[in-house]
Amino acid sequence: MTAKKPLPKIPILYYEEPNPGEPANPIPYIEIGKDEQMPVVLFISEYKETGEFEVDTGTGSHPIVDMTFHKYVDLDHLQAVFSPKLFDKIRVGLGMKPLKEAQKAGKPLMDKVFLNAELRKNTLENSEEERQRRAFTLGEGLRQKSEEFLKNQDKDN
Repeated sequence: MTAKKPLPKIPILYYEEPNPGEPANPIPYIEIGKDEQMPVVLFISEYKETGEFEVDTGTGSHPIVDMTFHKYVDLDHLQAVFSPKLFDKIRVGLGMKPLKEAQKAGKPLMDKVFLNAELRKNTLENSEEERQRRAFTLGEGLRQKSEEFLKNQDKDN
C-alpha cells in the first residue's frame, strides 16, 4: 500500500492594512508555515458581471456573472526549469523585459530600496539607544554616570 501524498494547503491571500493617510499596498501576501512551501501556481476564479439580471420571485433580482479560471505561475519556478532563452521569451510574452535587461534597469531602484531599508534599520537602532539612554538618566543616583555616558557619546561622534 502506498502512502497518499498530503493535499497542499489552500493559500489565503492577505493585504496589509495601510497606515492612516498612506495608500494601500496593492501587493497581496500569503502566510507560509515553517514546513510549507509557496504554491508554484495559484488558480483564481474571476466572476464578471454580464450586465444582465436573473429575476427570482422569492429573493429579487441577481446579476448574471461569467466565471473564468486564471492561473498565476511563480516565475522563480519557471526560471529554474527553463533555459535562459525560453525564460526571456516567457517574460517578454508577459509584457516584461528580458531578465538581464530588467535587472540592469531595476538596479538603481533596488539600490534605493536597500538603502532605505538600511536607513530605517539604523533609525530603529538609534531610537532604541536613545530610549535606553533616557531610561539610564532617570534615576537621581545615576545622574553622574549618565553625564559620563553622554560625554563618551560626544567623543565617539
